[in-house]
Amino acid sequence: MKRIILLLSISLTMYAGYSQSGFNGLDMNMGNLYRMSDAKTRSISPENFTGEKGKGGMAVPDSDAPRNTANASHAARDLGQGWKVNPFIRIQSGETFTLAEIEGPGAIQHIWMTPTGNWRFSIIRIYWDDEETPSVEVPVGDFFGMGWGEYAPLNSLAVCVNPGSAFNCYWPMPFRKKCKITMENINDKDDMRLYYQIDYTLTDVPDDAAYFHAQFRRANSNETSDYTVVDNIKGKGHFVGLYMAWGVTNNGWWGEGEIKFFIDGDGKFPTICGTGTEDYFCGSYGFIRDSQYKEYSTPYAGFHQVIRPDGTYKSQQRFGLYRWHIMDPVRFGKDLRVTMQDLGWRHGGRYLPQKSDISSVAYWYQAEPHAKFPKLPEWEALEVN
Repeated sequence: MKRIILLLSISLTMYAGYSQSGFNGLDMNMGNLYRMSDAKTRSISPENFTGEKGKGGMAVPDSDAPRNTANASHAARDLGQGWKVNPFIRIQSGETFTLAEIEGPGAIQHIWMTPTGNWRFSIIRIYWDDEETPSVEVPVGDFFGMGWGEYAPLNSLAVCVNPGSAFNCYWPMPFRKKCKITMENINDKDDMRLYYQIDYTLTDVPDDAAYFHAQFRRANSNETSDYTVVDNIKGKGHFVGLYMAWGVTNNGWWGEGEIKFFIDGDGKFPTICGTGTEDYFCGSYGFIRDSQYKEYSTPYAGFHQVIRPDGTYKSQQRFGLYRWHIMDPVRFGKDLRVTMQDLGWRHGGRYLPQKSDISSVAYWYQAEPHAKFPKLPEWEALEVN
């Protein structure tokens, strides 16, 4: 008995020592917020483009300074260095600006930004570990659930959009060697102004950590009535979210379509098949209460935006929806394809194959390398019209 007690005591001591050491500062939540870590916190903004320790707020007011080095010189001219001299950048028409370039290992933990202008004409791209093609390539409005270019409050665990146009992202994004984030302004005539902050940690990354991906698609109009959310995902990973900007061109209820997940070689029939559009987004019965659409925004799912025609220029109903698979990721071993039927009702209780204007962003994690994304459309095909 004494030997058993001694072995048990040694085991508990070893477990306690193991559990109290080596916390890498990732996977943050209220349950581990008290834990100490050797991870290093850094942040990139126009006031510190490199995120280096002790290098923030060093810009000096100078009306002749190069663009994006002292953009608020006029406002700070009486106060001098350290007083909000370069809080934003200007990205010219046709220009791609590198927002961040970070040497790893580490992880992006939060992104905040307030892009001006047409949100469809600003393209955010993220590259991991010196890859040549981006793992994230999405118009910035759609990436943050604002595909229609109009503000709507969004309050979820992964994405928050707050007044007046504050875009926040909390998807964890680990990387091993390098992270590069760019913003391209594809507007053919207008510059854009961007305030932004990218909060990250430098720390060890687990061997089983996958890389974050996000891909944009649009069909305007959806001629097949069988919308492809994403296809040609190759490798091992898990699907974690979907945002859709859905523009209806016909009368009546528009959301009868089923989502389908074709996993690891599925042919004509998927492994996962939903029962209706509003069901997939965790709503029911047409999102209607008291004969009206009822917007909602929850930690994991939302019908957060309803744009109603105004009788003049706004001629169609438009909707914003999101579903985060944070607690129920869709795992795949070698490939994945996701589709959503574009389906409504017509005379006699018949389904109506619709021709909606649909845009989407698929979010997933996977091991690299990833399959090359389809070419992003030119601005004419991205424009909300």
